[in-house]
Amino acid sequence: MFTGTYAALMAEYNAWMNERMYAAAATLSDQDRKRDRGAFFKSIHGTLNHLLWGDRAWFGRLAGRGLPVGAAGQELFADFEALRADRAGLDGDIVAWARTLTPEWLAEPMTWSSRLYGFTQTHPRWVQVVQMFNHQTHHRGQVHALLTSFGVDMGPTDVPVMPLLNAP
Repeated sequence: MFTGTYAALMAEYNAWMNERMYAAAATLSDQDRKRDRGAFFKSIHGTLNHLLWGDRAWFGRLAGRGLPVGAAGQELFADFEALRADRAGLDGDIVAWARTLTPEWLAEPMTWSSRLYGFTQTHPRWVQVVQMFNHQTHHRGQVHALLTSFGVDMGPTDVPVMPLLNAP
């Protein structure tokens, strides 16, 4: 039974969905994963790289870790298995971190600067945490659509069907 917070639930969901998404993507050839399908980041592989890039940027900022990100749209890993391994490692870090968050920490203001949009903003930390999870869901939806276009079905993606929520 899950008894955590919104952030912990979303971190667990993120890890569960990423594991399923990578398993589904692994059924395709490398050529198909990298084929330009007209998506914003062109391909499944490109979108998976962007998801990792975004999580490194947001999580690094939120957790105070200097994770390497490079420029937006930059390919972090050309090799699918290396990308998958780094993804799994980061997901574990995000889950562990999310379990430690307190209402007090989430309510504190956080100032951040976007290199992508060229502005600086201050919000409560919870706004930034929600943004990280929203960004993940947005781009996972794109990968889901790309996988579907190849005839690959990831199965249910709804939070209530997570095994963690249905464990005795």
